[in-house]
Amino acid sequence: MKICQLSAVDFTLYHFILPLMRAEALAGHEVIGVCRDGPWVDRVRAEGFRVEPVGFSRNLDLLSHLRAYRELTRLFEREGFDLVHVHTPIAGLIGRFAAHRASAPRIVYTAHGFYFHERMPAVKRAPFVFLEWLAGRVTDVLLTQSAEDATLARRYRLCRGGVIEAIGNGVDPARFFPAADAEARRAIRAALDTPAEMPVILMVGRLVAEKGYPELFEAMRAVEARLWIAGERLPSDHAPAIDRALAKVAADPILATRVQLLGHRTDMPDIYRAADVFVLPSHREGMPRSIIEAMMSGLPVVATEIRGAREEVVEGETGFLVPVGGARALGEGLARLVTDPALRARLGLEGRKRALALYDESKVISRQLALLGLSPLAAPADTPPS
Repeated sequence: MKICQLSAVDFTLYHFILPLMRAEALAGHEVIGVCRDGPWVDRVRAEGFRVEPVGFSRNLDLLSHLRAYRELTRLFEREGFDLVHVHTPIAGLIGRFAAHRASAPRIVYTAHGFYFHERMPAVKRAPFVFLEWLAGRVTDVLLTQSAEDATLARRYRLCRGGVIEAIGNGVDPARFFPAADAEARRAIRAALDTPAEMPVILMVGRLVAEKGYPELFEAMRAVEARLWIAGERLPSDHAPAIDRALAKVAADPILATRVQLLGHRTDMPDIYRAADVFVLPSHREGMPRSIIEAMMSGLPVVATEIRGAREEVVEGETGFLVPVGGARALGEGLARLVTDPALRARLGLEGRKRALALYDESKVISRQLALLGLSPLAAPADTPPS
C-alpha cells in the first residue's frame, strides 16, 4: 500500500510517528511523511523516507488553514494514497477533510489526546467536540492512545466508520531501562554539575504553563533536591510561556540552586538513568510518553490526576497522583519519595514491570498494523489496558 503519515509539525513526525513509519516500511509498504518544514525533516529523510512539506499553522489563522487544505488536497490527488493516516488536532482536522475531498480510499486518525478535556468549561469544550464529530463524518478508523479517549469517542460518535480502538502508547525497552552502571550515572551528574548523592527529580516537557511548571517551582520550595528540566519551547508553540515563572526562580535564593534547565537533550535515556524521581504536573495530556519512559527506566512517578497519566500511574504502586495545580500535594509527594530510597526502589520496580507488560513499543506498533490490516499477523496484538 501507499501510505501517508501526516502531522502538523516535523518534531511530532520525527519523535512520535517515525517508529510506525519504519514498521510499515518493513512490512513492505511505501510510506511518505507530510508535515510543516523544519529541522527534524532531514532526520526523517535520512532514514530513506520521502517527506512532503505543507504550510501548517498552529495558530487560529483561518487563511493559513485554508491554504494548507488546498496544498493537501492537491498533494493527495497527485499521490493517490491508499491510506491517509493523520495525527495531531489541526493536521487531523484539515488532513481528513482534504483526504475526503481527494477521494482517499481510507482515512485513519490517531488522537494522541483530544484537545477538549474534563477541566475545560462546557461552553469552550462544545465547539471542539463538534469539530471532532464533524471530521469524524469522513473518518474510517479512529485510534486513541488512552482507553479513556476511546470511551469518549464512542460516546460522542466521533467516527463514521465506527471503528474506534485504544492502541496505547509505548517506548523501546532496549533504550529505556534502569541504571546498572554507577560510573555512567555519576558521569552524567558530574557533567550537569550535580553531586553524586543529591536526590534528582526529572521533569520532561515543553516550557509552557500548561505543563504545570509554576506550581512545580512552588512545590520545590519544600523539597530538598535538584530539579532537572529537559525540554524547550518550540517555535510553533502558542500556549502561554513561563518566562515570568522562570524569572522568579532565578531571583529566589532557594529555587535558583534547586531548579536546573537542561534544554533539549539527545541523550534522554542516560538522563532518566541518572535521576531518582520523575514528575509530570501537566494540566492536560493525551497519554504522556515521558511517564512511560520514566517507568521503563525504573523511576517512581508523581503526576497530576488527568487523562492518560491516571491510566499509566497506579496510585501507591508505581507512584502518586496529585490534583492539578496543587503545589502543596505535589511537594508532599515529591518529598516523600526524595526522603525514602526504599519506597523509590519499590515503586520504580513495579513501574518497570507495568511498562514492560503494557507499553512496549513493539507491541503497540504491532497492534496498529494488525488493526489497519498492514501486517501479516493472524491475530491482533495484546489488548491495551482498559
